[in-house]
Amino acid sequence: MNLFAGLEHVVQQDVLLSPYNSLRIGGNAAYFAVPTSHSELQAVVQQARAANLSVRVLGHGANVVIPSSGWAGLVIQLSAPEFTGVAVNGNRMTAGGGANLAHFVSLAAREGFKGPEQLVGIPGTIGGALHVNTSTNGGNIGAWVKQATVLTAAGDVLIREHHEMNFSYRQSSLNELAIVAAEFEFEREASEQVLRRMQKLWIVRKAKQPMLDEPCAYVFKDHGGSTATQVLTKAGVQGLKSGHVEVSDRDPNFFVARQGATSSDFLDLVQKTKQQVQDRSGLELELAVDVW
Repeated sequence: MNLFAGLEHVVQQDVLLSPYNSLRIGGNAAYFAVPTSHSELQAVVQQARAANLSVRVLGHGANVVIPSSGWAGLVIQLSAPEFTGVAVNGNRMTAGGGANLAHFVSLAAREGFKGPEQLVGIPGTIGGALHVNTSTNGGNIGAWVKQATVLTAAGDVLIREHHEMNFSYRQSSLNELAIVAAEFEFEREASEQVLRRMQKLWIVRKAKQPMLDEPCAYVFKDHGGSTATQVLTKAGVQGLKSGHVEVSDRDPNFFVARQGATSSDFLDLVQKTKQQVQDRSGLELELAVDVW
């Protein structure tokens, strides 16, 4: 029996997930869908619900840990043009949930919009960034959003207005199945100034992060008045490893996955690192990654 009758053109079976996340770890998804329209997205979710399948939406997989054993349900990726567009209208920008955050940031800077340049160098999609309220010391994406279009687990499309949304450090109230699109509003500044600021931030951030071709993830949330990097450095976790996953020598809050790494390697290193921090400082760090 075909669980996705009529949607065979967007749903594949038994798809390897490791190419779809930044750690390059993960087994196969039982079903993998790339809908090309809003109606197809709703239909896929509704049919999965009717079949009692668990559903996850995967953006660029920038900070997720997928089991090496795979995912027994449906994984949806909003990578079709319908969900990846970015447009400017006056002092506002609209973006699909699958839009590249880096493209969004660079376009905002060229337009002279203040704020998004602070997110330069952070990977992911607009939907993923809003879901976790991606932030730096200079700002957070939730500060600029005016409206969000979301999809519920039942396949219903809802509009969330600014007053209905709540954002705090690395979390938001946008916890529905998927963020399909969003609208943002910004203040303007001379684009030359914004671009110059963005370029300086890019240089500093890239100098501290793992190399671009290294499979990695940003692991822990900041704690109190200290960054997770500061806490980890003080605890001396540099050099720790588990299996084929190791703490980055550039920034200990990044774990790097070497060839042959598994999700168990990653999670074992998480526990080893958390324990060393707790033993040496009494602090208990909270994960910034999404463990499936």
